[in-house]
Amino acid sequence: MTLARITARAALHHLAVMGALHLKADEVPGHATLVLLGPLEPGFWTAFTQTPEYRDGTPDPMDRWSTRIITALAEDLGAAPLFPFGGPPWKPFTDWARRSGRAWPSPVGLLVHDVAGLMVSYRGALAIPERLALPAPARCPCETCEAQPCRTACPVDALKPDAYDVPACKADLDRPGNDCRARGCAVRRACPVSQAHARAEAQSAFHMGYFA
Repeated sequence: MTLARITARAALHHLAVMGALHLKADEVPGHATLVLLGPLEPGFWTAFTQTPEYRDGTPDPMDRWSTRIITALAEDLGAAPLFPFGGPPWKPFTDWARRSGRAWPSPVGLLVHDVAGLMVSYRGALAIPERLALPAPARCPCETCEAQPCRTACPVDALKPDAYDVPACKADLDRPGNDCRARGCAVRRACPVSQAHARAEAQSAFHMGYFA
């Protein structure tokens, strides 16, 4: 088993390896490596909207699709599937993301990813029995982002490094014609790395609808 093999198999389902880490003893019993999976961009949303889960009109299509695809992928690779939904108890995906060496706290508190920027999301993970060889940690993109537009992008200043004003954010989302609800969080969109990640506006609106 190699990370390259997992990456190739995941790509067949429009999923990308968003990071990997070596697990602590007994963190996931019987498994030594965790591989985090997220949308492969560009093109994830186009592919997802063709799936039975999206088209059947029943709730939680993205979670149901993630469960079906990542469970099948795990069976194919001899791994265990893990998900950020379905709790409590909740799996520590935020901690795993930071430990992967590819995600860090941003200037506004949200996780920022080396490739996806503030648009980072995790659909699930694969726990691998073997201790795989992993690449060296990446460098946080915020270290070389001089403008840091994320700091001033929120229309109601709801996001700060040490606090998130959820009521203010949700109240703003309730305004008719709200731009964040229609196109995705303005802070996430402002990130230069996010802009290169090419997430479809309809995809962001889909997720914002669940949040709001």
